[in-house]
Amino acid sequence: MTENVPRGTIERLETFVALLLTWNKRINLISKTTEPDVWRRHILDSAQLYPLIPQNCSSLVDLGSGAGFPGLVLSIMGVRGVRLVESDARKAAFLREAARVSQAGAQILNQRSEKVTPGPVDVITARALAPMPELLALAQPFLGPKTICLFLKGQHIDAELTQAHKMWRMQVDLRPSRSDPSGSVVRVREVSNVNSV
Repeated sequence: MTENVPRGTIERLETFVALLLTWNKRINLISKTTEPDVWRRHILDSAQLYPLIPQNCSSLVDLGSGAGFPGLVLSIMGVRGVRLVESDARKAAFLREAARVSQAGAQILNQRSEKVTPGPVDVITARALAPMPELLALAQPFLGPKTICLFLKGQHIDAELTQAHKMWRMQVDLRPSRSDPSGSVVRVREVSNVNSV
């Protein structure tokens, strides 16, 4: 993972991970069982989205950011215009501190995604937030004609897509996860609600 990542970025990610593990003793940010494998399970899992983000990306909304995956990792790696949406006040406080210590330019929004000011963005990301039909509904206020959605999903993605296709038209590109043999990276474009077409 680190072969093409600048040393300064690695150092900022290390600072973020150290803070994450410290805060995880007090509030549940990640499962304790994943702590020994935090780099693969959380950092690499998030970082694998970086090559899929257009170079001219200037706006990214990360829905349900939680502990900052994938949005804060992508911001640390240099993605511009990242907004982290997290309704849990304690997690949002962690995200603010993590963005500060890692020198990430991300904006933290402590509110539900439904309350965030709508408007099209270049990229929408989410990880372990909701099944595809609900996830697309949460993403809808931020969709534009060129918006790309990048979702990190688990082993039930085929069933989720079957359900989603009943309500949504979209172009889907599935890629195997580089961090989880049973997971997938779901790239979705040209999303529209069947009822609004």
